[in-house]
Amino acid sequence: MRVDLFDFELPPERIALRPANPRDSARLLLLNGSETADHMVRELPSLLQPGDCLVFNDTRVIPAQLDGHRGEAGIGATLHKREGPRRWRAFLRNARRVREGDRIDFAHGVAATASEKGADGSMALTFLGDEPVELLLERAGRMPLPPYIAARRTPDAADAEDYQTMFAREAGAVAAPTAALHFTPQLMAAFAAQGVEHATLTLHVGAGTFQPVKVEDTVDHQMHAEWGRIDAATADRLSAVRARGNRLIAVGTTSLRLLESAAGEDDVIRPFEGDTAIFITPGYRFRAIDGLVTNFHLPRSTLFMLVSALMGRDRMQAAYAHAIASGYRFYSYGDASLLLP
Repeated sequence: MRVDLFDFELPPERIALRPANPRDSARLLLLNGSETADHMVRELPSLLQPGDCLVFNDTRVIPAQLDGHRGEAGIGATLHKREGPRRWRAFLRNARRVREGDRIDFAHGVAATASEKGADGSMALTFLGDEPVELLLERAGRMPLPPYIAARRTPDAADAEDYQTMFAREAGAVAAPTAALHFTPQLMAAFAAQGVEHATLTLHVGAGTFQPVKVEDTVDHQMHAEWGRIDAATADRLSAVRARGNRLIAVGTTSLRLLESAAGEDDVIRPFEGDTAIFITPGYRFRAIDGLVTNFHLPRSTLFMLVSALMGRDRMQAAYAHAIASGYRFYSYGDASLLLP
């Protein structure tokens, strides 16, 4: 499909630079079949049914952005995907000044050797020394805010908490599963009282989630691979939810993409561990999920294509036009939607 079919105009003032406070005070746009209605996130329990199951991503964002230098050249690095105990794939700022074998020195004595430039322009960074890379990043890295936020304000101490979900446990993401940023312990208690269940899986979100689609046709776009895991007990439980006639509601496109990667043609969710580069566009047959909680996405992005596949492109264009006209806040720190096809 033509990528320009997924374009729309978004006024810059609609981009949220801070999250709602408290988190569940964000607005929520409900699309339920042909119904469109304005709600608040804290009303979600009343919009779901007893026996439904929300599926969250428990990945934890690491301080994946580093500033350093090679000689006198300033070099920035955004880690993208782990490839080994000390090796990460990274996108470099000022990459033309870095050759394979070069050493890059970051803050606080942290250093890495660059190698193997990829077709996507990324390079492999192998961190030097014996300390665990996690400790090196805590010392020298910073929270990797999305470029559309970082370009408008400086990341600060508040982001270290604001950009983590309450479910964050498995360290490895370089971007937050932002739909889950809206959830609070009080909201989860309300779900439990309503008989709505929840489960977790792990997908380490990569920086590729922010990469623009640069081709003219979706068939030519190459997705970045991300690592995920659904254990056997969780897979069995999620399949049982649907088998008994209840709904699986993915919280975030990351949860949805991993669930769809783990589901077979028989619509059964099986254990999964490994990379997924699934690219969901209109015409895709969903096999694992019955609904989605998600934020509002960038024009021409793979995520807007995904929600268009779930609800229909014309439906989503109209919904986004309503959201823009009604003052909804967009992107990672913005408001949410509940999509029930």
